[in-house]
Amino acid sequence: MSNDTRNVFISHIHEDDEGLGKLKSLLGDNGMTIRDYSISSDNPNRAHSDDYIKSSILAPRIRQSSTLVVYISPETKGSQWVDWEIEYAQKNDKRIVGVWAYGESGCAVPEALDKYADAVVGWHGNSIIEAINGETNDWQRPDGAITEPRDIKRYSCA
Repeated sequence: MSNDTRNVFISHIHEDDEGLGKLKSLLGDNGMTIRDYSISSDNPNRAHSDDYIKSSILAPRIRQSSTLVVYISPETKGSQWVDWEIEYAQKNDKRIVGVWAYGESGCAVPEALDKYADAVVGWHGNSIIEAINGETNDWQRPDGAITEPRDIKRYSCA
C-alpha cells in the first residue's frame, strides 16, 4: 500500500455527506491520505445551471482526480448526477471504485457503476485502499465477500 496522497473525487448524494466523513476517517486510520475534490455540504456548489455545474465545477474536479469513488447507498442508484460523474470519469480514463456505504447490507447500484466500475468493495479500510491504488479489481458484497463482476445488482436492498 502506498502512503502517497491520492486525488479522489467521491461521487455521492448529498444526503450521504455524513458518510463521506466516515470514509475519509477510515482511509486516514488505515494510512491513506486523500485530497477530496468532491462537492459536499462542507464544500457546496451554489450554481443553478446543470451545464455550468457539469462543465465548470464537476468536470475539472474529476479530471484532477486519479480515482472516482462512488459511495453506494440505496438512494445512489436514482441519482442522475452520480451516473453523469461515473460516465465522465470513464470517458477520462479514471479508475472507478464503488464503496458500499457504512452499515449497508446491499442495494441496487447505479447503472453506470455496474457498467464501468473497476472494483466494488465493502467497508474495509485495506480493501478500499487497495481498490483506489489499483492493487485489486475485486467485486465484493457489502460484507466483503467476493462476487462475480456485474453480479452485484442481484443484491437487493434489505
